[in-house]
Amino acid sequence: MNSRQLIKAGIPDYALKEAFAAIQKAVKLSGLRGKELKQNMQAVVAAPEDFLEDVIYAELAAVLTEDEQTVPVDPIEYQTWGSDIDDASHAQMQQACRLPGAVGAALMPDAHVGYGLPIGGVLAMEGKVIPYAVGVDIACRMKLSILDAPVEALTKNFHYFKTAIENGTQFGVGSAWQKPQSHEVLDRDWSITKVTRENKDKAWKQLGTSGSGNHFVEFGVVTLDVADEELGLAAGSYVALLSHSGSRGTGASVCNTYSSIAQSRLSRKMKEYGRLAWLDLDSEAGKEYWEAMNLMGDYAAANHAVIHKNVVKLVGGHVIASVENHHNFAWKEIHDGKEVVVHRKGATPAGPGVLGIIPGSMADPAFIVRGKGNDASLHSASHGAGRRMSRTKAKSLFNYKAVRNDLEKKGVHIISAGADEVPNVYKDIREVMAQQQDLVETVGRFDPKIVKMCGDGSRAED
Repeated sequence: MNSRQLIKAGIPDYALKEAFAAIQKAVKLSGLRGKELKQNMQAVVAAPEDFLEDVIYAELAAVLTEDEQTVPVDPIEYQTWGSDIDDASHAQMQQACRLPGAVGAALMPDAHVGYGLPIGGVLAMEGKVIPYAVGVDIACRMKLSILDAPVEALTKNFHYFKTAIENGTQFGVGSAWQKPQSHEVLDRDWSITKVTRENKDKAWKQLGTSGSGNHFVEFGVVTLDVADEELGLAAGSYVALLSHSGSRGTGASVCNTYSSIAQSRLSRKMKEYGRLAWLDLDSEAGKEYWEAMNLMGDYAAANHAVIHKNVVKLVGGHVIASVENHHNFAWKEIHDGKEVVVHRKGATPAGPGVLGIIPGSMADPAFIVRGKGNDASLHSASHGAGRRMSRTKAKSLFNYKAVRNDLEKKGVHIISAGADEVPNVYKDIREVMAQQQDLVETVGRFDPKIVKMCGDGSRAED
């Protein structure tokens, strides 16, 4: 019997190796061939538990019964915000909705393909956490600091603001300080897992750095049309510092380590799920990942705190209000009356009254938002505008220097960046915001004026 005949007989593709081994044994030990052999194979498929002690078919039967993990007969449904979303992102979302333990899902208007779960994907699991549904850059984060400087200072003292960004942080894969920065997060217990313990020195050296890909630090102008009591600010315009970065190399090591463990535990029946592999929260590995993920959340917050402290100090300013949020993380939350693990892979928490930042591009505005707590989105919103093309395609289409010169004429100075991050590679943030008016309300607007990104062509997952 060949592979096609075996599959036709009901043998799943993940058990073909054991099926061929059983055929060889059947021929050698019993001389079985043809129709009789085919009938025996069909019998094993129909009731593998009856053949677990059989000399010929035990290994095949064991594979067919080795794991109780099954794909739900009826995948859960998910709601989509926005229409400019590629088929591949929907395919990734549909696969996630077939996972055992999946109880809720949503897709944000900035969605595009990621690893495992698409960027912009929101997935609620019962008792399980998926490292790659959190992402490589664990706790990637936005932070906005509003300063007491007059808006005209950005033009009048341009050199000081530009130099403050250049000297207050570093960009690039593996970037680190020669003289490490300090923060109380380093006094935490980094021995909670082997990977965090082994990466503590790297984390220390990279504290206060900004990485690569779509990460940035920029000065701009925040405009509030009306006073906001929570921010403690009157209506008007303010100088502000905005940053986007995460947990750097240590976060990536945590993700890759525990995703590898999760993938190694997938049965052959479930291998197709690959980077959607999960860890049970009550397992040792699941508990370790949860501890490490939360430490990375605190580390990412500390990373931004150091960047803002350095840059604000260099420019001689004072912070009068701030807003920040994670967008690559998993939270234990109550939805529909039960505790679930909500993964937001490139999605902003938007619970009732929760403040957040949704950026556009180097030339387009970012928005300060307040969540409306929409249950259908699992209290989530987009984390940005979302890419409309790959980095490779962007580099083939756009000339960075030409774009930079054009933006300079429009009042936006780009210190450094790459052609893969120019404005046209992103969806229109205004359209994205219009598509999620039921998820968030706009509190204020940030218009970038001085922007720095990694200019070496390296990339990181969003």
